[in-house]
Amino acid sequence: MRNSRRPLALIGEAARFVVLTGLSGSGKSEAIRALEDLGYFCVDNLPTSLMTTFADMLSRPNGPIGRAAVVTDMRDPDFLRQFPSTLRDIQRRKTLGAVVIFLEASDAALVRRFSETRRPHPAGADQVIDGILQEREQLESVKRLADKVFDTSDLTVHELRRLFMDLSHGGPDKQLVVTLVSFGYKYGIPMEADLLLDVRFLPNPHFVPALRLLTGRDQGVQEYVDKAEATGMFLDKTTDLLRFLIPQYSSEGKSYLTVGIGCTGGRHRSVVVAERLRRRLPRLDGIRIRVKHRDILTE
Repeated sequence: MRNSRRPLALIGEAARFVVLTGLSGSGKSEAIRALEDLGYFCVDNLPTSLMTTFADMLSRPNGPIGRAAVVTDMRDPDFLRQFPSTLRDIQRRKTLGAVVIFLEASDAALVRRFSETRRPHPAGADQVIDGILQEREQLESVKRLADKVFDTSDLTVHELRRLFMDLSHGGPDKQLVVTLVSFGYKYGIPMEADLLLDVRFLPNPHFVPALRLLTGRDQGVQEYVDKAEATGMFLDKTTDLLRFLIPQYSSEGKSYLTVGIGCTGGRHRSVVVAERLRRRLPRLDGIRIRVKHRDILTE
């Protein structure tokens, strides 16, 4: 991997317009998805002739788009002819802080990727390797215009995503939002849940007449659930598990993690456990814990 001219954290608040280009098969589609997760308005395969128009729209005061990223490359027949002058024009708009990132990969890596996807090379050559060599030579002048050049040969999809998260000031500091969702199995499992915890084994306040109409936010229900020995053991073991898992998900570049905590109706046991877990989970840098009680008012 080679870095050129600018420091690693080159995508910051000042960089409102990111241009992604490079070799076919080098990972531009994955990179644009990562930038989208960072809050950029993203356009893949934007014709070079429209880049100036897009930059003008981005330059409007109080416009609808705060920052944007585009992929433009050899799929556009006019790319090689128009890109240098178009880039110079865009770079004159100082408020955009335009950044050009060029992605490349080794011949062997590109051949393997095209073989795996079974897609033809855009160059239209009879052999994939011929198209790769032809495109690499044609893009050499574009590569020299880039603020940063990355070789993605040895990067997995997840590593490429982390790379772009780290390129932004929002990357390492971007929060992983962990949502603890209490729910009732009788109403279905939350579609967004990444992890599921079933707490129907705990004593059920529903069968205590004085507690039935209350919820897990009420002290009486909390005391009833807390006094069960299994509750404390479950919270201890689950807290240890989440303390291990959450940083792992964060390091993989995940933006959201949803932990579903279910009981029968979603009003009592799951609510208490979600609230207890929120208190127990540590305050980690770059991680925000929130609680949502989906079915607390259903019955």
